[in-house]
Amino acid sequence: MDQEYYLTKEKHKELSEELEYLRNTRRKEIAENLEYAKSLGDLSENAEYHEARQNQAETEARIRELETKLKYATIVSHKKTDTIEIGSEVTVRRNRSKKKIKYTIAGSEESDMAAGKISYTSPLGSALLGNKKGDKVTLSTPGGEVTYTIDKVE
Repeated sequence: MDQEYYLTKEKHKELSEELEYLRNTRRKEIAENLEYAKSLGDLSENAEYHEARQNQAETEARIRELETKLKYATIVSHKKTDTIEIGSEVTVRRNRSKKKIKYTIAGSEESDMAAGKISYTSPLGSALLGNKKGDKVTLSTPGGEVTYTIDKVE
């Protein structure tokens, strides 16, 4: 597998805990629900049985996804540098605007625009990587070209 996942220590711990819960608690709950649903009789028209099977399939898919992400995870811890990398906090201005926007470059699992965390795989995140304070990056968007000036890198 070529996919690499960049996670902070906190996110790695959170995903590990979720995996542990799904394996040890959620699987048991679903098994109990399946047993109960089977006891109700005719499985072809048994909504509880079909719902339990659906929950089981979704849970197993999430377990596989978490196992893969954790297996191929690279733990990132940001170190102070002038060059933008995963974990950097970056303040940018769009085109000739005076309004400054602060973003943290994060792994795709941790991106959260509301919290100011953008994925390194997003158009802006990938354009910023490797640049420094004072650099300009230009993105092609559906509305045309947009240029950002990097005001600060932390």
